[in-house]
Amino acid sequence: MPEPGRGKIVDIGTEPGRTAVDRVVAHVKERLLSGNLTPGERLPPERELAAAIGVSRTSLREGLRALALIGLVDIRHGQGTTVREPDAKILRDMTTLTLAPLPNALSDAMQARIAIECQAIRVACEKATDREITEIEGKLEAIVATLDDRVAGGQADYEFHSMIVAASHCQPLVVLYSAIIDLLRPLHVERRRTIVHIDGIRSYLVEAHREIFLALFNRDPNAADRQLRSHFTIGEEFRRKGVSLMLARKFAAEGGG
Repeated sequence: MPEPGRGKIVDIGTEPGRTAVDRVVAHVKERLLSGNLTPGERLPPERELAAAIGVSRTSLREGLRALALIGLVDIRHGQGTTVREPDAKILRDMTTLTLAPLPNALSDAMQARIAIECQAIRVACEKATDREITEIEGKLEAIVATLDDRVAGGQADYEFHSMIVAASHCQPLVVLYSAIIDLLRPLHVERRRTIVHIDGIRSYLVEAHREIFLALFNRDPNAADRQLRSHFTIGEEFRRKGVSLMLARKFAAEGGG
């Protein structure tokens, strides 16, 4: 006899309060999660699928259209409905549109970034290829070369960190990072604009990224995690100083006393 809660697939489509369309969506999603449906596989004909779920063909079509909108299935007239290959761009777009209107969206995305990157660099210390480490070193050199260009520098900074996540070869981490990419990308340029006038920022940017790289190069996950967390903490302190400096200069320029 199986243990409670194990060895049993819950039919989430029959939960109380579910509409017929909800049941269609839940049925297909459940089969995807259980592995009973795989990318490229065609769904049963409408009549058969509607009967299996216990909904009308009209509700079935509405449910399939909803699934198509989020990129889970592909509906082709006369050819039926097939399961689509996963598309990280759709997840990224949906995440951006969902999070962007929320209060504290950017700060919350930054917290997600820290969690993802710190775990990713630990895994990358084990799984990164020599070629990937060389490519990350190239991004470090790009950071050094673009210290006075906030746009190019911000892009080099972004690519340095993104390549570390990619080097983890951990697809869930890569997908989650990709999902918040559109919220994160402008932060790199904006932070450069904010902190560029602070004393010591250029040497800090070089040394902080160099220490992160060296920990990765030495394949030391604890040091890599520590250096990355320190970078995020100190970087935030520089950002706050930069904001304060900009406000003070603006106040002085406007004739504030």
